[in-house]
Amino acid sequence: MPTIQTLTIEKLVTGGLGLSRTDAGVVLVRGALPGEEVRAEVREGRGVWQGVTREVLKPSPDRVEAPELPTTDLAHASYAAQLRYKRGFVEEALSRIAKLDHPVNPAVPSPHQWAYRNTAQYLITAQGLGYRERRGHRAQAVEQDPLVMEQIARVVRQADVSRLGPASELSLRASRLTGEVVATLIGVGEPRDFLRASDELMDCGVAGVTLAAPAGRRFSAGVRLIAGESEIEEQFGQITSRVSASGFAQVNPEAAGLAYIRAAKLAGRGHLALDLYGGSGAIGRHLAPNFHRVVVMDTDKIALARGRQDVRRAGQTNLTFRLGDASSLSDPDVIVVDPPRAGLDEEARDAIQASPAHRLVYVSCDPATWARDVGDLTRRGWTLGEVTPHDFYPQTSHVEVVSVLDR
Repeated sequence: MPTIQTLTIEKLVTGGLGLSRTDAGVVLVRGALPGEEVRAEVREGRGVWQGVTREVLKPSPDRVEAPELPTTDLAHASYAAQLRYKRGFVEEALSRIAKLDHPVNPAVPSPHQWAYRNTAQYLITAQGLGYRERRGHRAQAVEQDPLVMEQIARVVRQADVSRLGPASELSLRASRLTGEVVATLIGVGEPRDFLRASDELMDCGVAGVTLAAPAGRRFSAGVRLIAGESEIEEQFGQITSRVSASGFAQVNPEAAGLAYIRAAKLAGRGHLALDLYGGSGAIGRHLAPNFHRVVVMDTDKIALARGRQDVRRAGQTNLTFRLGDASSLSDPDVIVVDPPRAGLDEEARDAIQASPAHRLVYVSCDPATWARDVGDLTRRGWTLGEVTPHDFYPQTSHVEVVSVLDR
């Protein structure tokens, strides 16, 4: 049974949770900030106690008013404080996991603190569009979504959900470059079964609608066009790329572009650069002006095909897109990696170690797995250089890291 406890918050840890120490052990408290005294509903969790702030007795000077949404776990802190905390997450990971005492640059802010997301996925319910609850599968109605771009918010306001059946979910992708929006309906059936839903979305200004069957892994069952265009153009740093409502692309294109430009600068110049986990080549295309040849490698055939189309349109001729993983490395001067949240597995680290590359640019979406990998690589003889957090997700506890290692 949960209990109500008065707690003093010592610090903020990864996940945006406030850490408090009690006689019973550590309590991790959602919705609290360092230095605060709060009344929290506490229950025993796995390994540590879990709490949710119910009343703030002594507020932090960093506290601000925030919307109650499952997508905004750090919005109750000022943006300047969010950037400090995110830098601290990276510093703590380096110290605790990598066992390294190494400087971390201040976090690079997002160009937009709100209305930055160019994609969102909602449940379709009789009451309207909704989020999944943080700890379940029920819907929390979307009355206002302050994180998404206005083009998406406009579709959400205008769409008549009674006309979106038999779809169970709706994914939307907007372009800050063009202002267009494309949609993917998720449901069981043939495209003809979703014509009314497609017409409703097109009437709301959507440029195209596709259909995806429900699947355990997002959009893994394939996507079929119902009407209009399946892709729109977006800008990421110094390049433009086609994006869809069902394919992977960074949700904050302007913030991601800043990180890609930094990664390319850290990579330097050379003969051959390898963009591992490269997807459609957003980073690889930033490397291309400074290398004789760039190989973009990934296991996603669809992303690679989109990358080939993008470079043909852009007239870039020194990029090659190759299906494969770290086990099939070529002989690069420089390797750039942007792996999934799980980081580099041991096979990938072994392959990087065995390669002739003298420089590794590591872009990460998870400070913990990044620090694990950096710690392993430094023990293998690599030297960690610049480390810079980038904020792709304001109002949340997520932080990206751009770093470089040399040997």
